Amino acid sequence: MPTGPTSPPPHISAIAPRFLDYVRVELQFGAQTLEKYEYCLKRIERFIGDLPVTDITIDDITCLKSQMLARGNGACWQIVMLSTFKQFLTFCRERLGLAVLDPDLVTIPKRPRREVIYLTADEVERFVQVVPLTTSKNEIHHPGLRFRALVEALLGSAMRIGELLSLNRTDIDFKHKDARVIGKGNKERTVFFTDRALYWLGRYLEIRTDDLPPLFLSQNGTRLSRTDIWRPFHRYRRLAGLKKPVRPHLLRHTAATQLLFNGCPVGHIKEILGHERLETTCRYYLGLDLRAAKAAHQQYLTYGTSQ
Repeated sequence: MPTGPTSPPPHISAIAPRFLDYVRVELQFGAQTLEKYEYCLKRIERFIGDLPVTDITIDDITCLKSQMLARGNGACWQIVMLSTFKQFLTFCRERLGLAVLDPDLVTIPKRPRREVIYLTADEVERFVQVVPLTTSKNEIHHPGLRFRALVEALLGSAMRIGELLSLNRTDIDFKHKDARVIGKGNKERTVFFTDRALYWLGRYLEIRTDDLPPLFLSQNGTRLSRTDIWRPFHRYRRLAGLKKPVRPHLLRHTAATQLLFNGCPVGHIKEILGHERLETTCRYYLGLDLRAAKAAHQQYLTYGTSQ
């Protein structure tokens, strides 16, 4: 008995929404991870084409790697893209039962040990001082005050930018100087604020005339997004004359290194940053304080009293 025509294999773009739903519901990954996966899949489609998933070959993986190298993408970005692709193929094979390329054939480069870049205390002051708080008519410069409050909140809490932008104004407990946030891996944690950070957040909230929940609002009245803040970060870095790539994550590194240099135990730094494992904190920050290392060298590396 003849069988009916078989349906053609689905393309990458057709499966992508189902994969993202799986990541959100079954794996319960957070919104930031979902955004990253969605962006990576679109880039993969652009690089190798919107292929039927069963037609993807090892040559397509090589093509993807070649295109990333040609564009100067670093090892960390390659890891993100290839890990996304590998998990996508695993979903196609194990959840949808499709005869796709073996995900184990997608080799991922090792994550390099990166130098931690941070701002010194002087560079922090140079950066924040160029942010305008008043206009030429001596009126409140709303975008400037909002940006200053955002920067101070990052410096005074060591939060990730996604965590900060997800906060509502009622989430911050000004009395106890803390807030609950949904962090990496969709896990809830407590973050703490310095008095200086709370001062600037208070100043920003005082000029707000709306009753909308988000802590940080765009000029359109919607929650401030990542794309809204890249331009001011670039502008004020240039005005401050800083060569370092001042971005939200650099301010997180800045807060962590300041804790370290001021003598904060690394275990406490782990909790403040919201790292799941202590070795993550150690990998990034131990060894940065050369002053303490030199003092320890002079104190502990001795062989007796003879010269």
